[in-house]
Amino acid sequence: MKQLVILSGKGGTGKTTVAASLIWLAKQCKAFTDCDVDAPNLHLSLNADRLQASNSYYGYQKAHLDRSLCLECGRCAQYCRFAAIKDYAVVELLCEGCSVCEIVCPAKDAEGRSAIRLYDSVTGWTCVAQTEHGLFSTGWLKMGNGASGKLIATVRGSLKEKITDEELVIIDGSPGTGCPVMASVTGTDFALLVAEPTLSGLHDLSRIVPLVRRFTPHCAVCINRYDQSRKLAERIIEYCVEEEVPVLGLIPYDPAVITAVNSGRPVVEFPDSPAGLAIRNVWRRLQSLLFEEKREKKEKEN
Repeated sequence: MKQLVILSGKGGTGKTTVAASLIWLAKQCKAFTDCDVDAPNLHLSLNADRLQASNSYYGYQKAHLDRSLCLECGRCAQYCRFAAIKDYAVVELLCEGCSVCEIVCPAKDAEGRSAIRLYDSVTGWTCVAQTEHGLFSTGWLKMGNGASGKLIATVRGSLKEKITDEELVIIDGSPGTGCPVMASVTGTDFALLVAEPTLSGLHDLSRIVPLVRRFTPHCAVCINRYDQSRKLAERIIEYCVEEEVPVLGLIPYDPAVITAVNSGRPVVEFPDSPAGLAIRNVWRRLQSLLFEEKREKKEKEN
């Protein structure tokens, strides 16, 4: 089984647009996942928007105050560095689960437990569903919660438990270069980096390439909306040549992408779309790299 992850280094490059199109094109793909758990939207481009949370995700602990035991001494609020305790109640959004309040609390129950103590807290949800494009796994965080890297590992693990002999799994990774990206790319076979011709796009590409190389053996680049700045697109190509990263294609700016997103369909479904045609060419080249070992093995057997 091959695992292909689509990354971008920054938000807004068109990563999910490309990912949705590749999922639609890839006959080998029977399973896919959206690892952008802060704002998952891959399902919107694949007409799979009726997903429901199936499991609660407990990312970390938060404090809870038992008023029947509380002495109202105020020590918990005094020592809380996050101002998460006000009027003898815990403000869940501010609580970081550090447990200082539990340590300093003098009130104990019969079992020696503090009046204020930590409990597992629901910080998000996960979902695994069968769609017309294959088995789909995703998750999303509750507003104001963190630990997205751990949730991504759970999302990928949930999919791994259910798949059997799928030839290709496509992962729509998180934007940026932080912990969520590391959780998205770990253990994959190939990373496709979607770049954009802007200064920030070039800068972030130069950050994500060395990061990706630590976690996956192969990577390649495609440049989205390349015609918005051909000069910067050339600089991105020059950088890729220096780093020996193959550029699989240049995707033009195309209003059909907006139409496709609004209709909940990948742009490759539009036969006359310049962007769709470019993504098809990217997929052809990507396939040759993804399944090169398999093809060579068949040639040797024959």
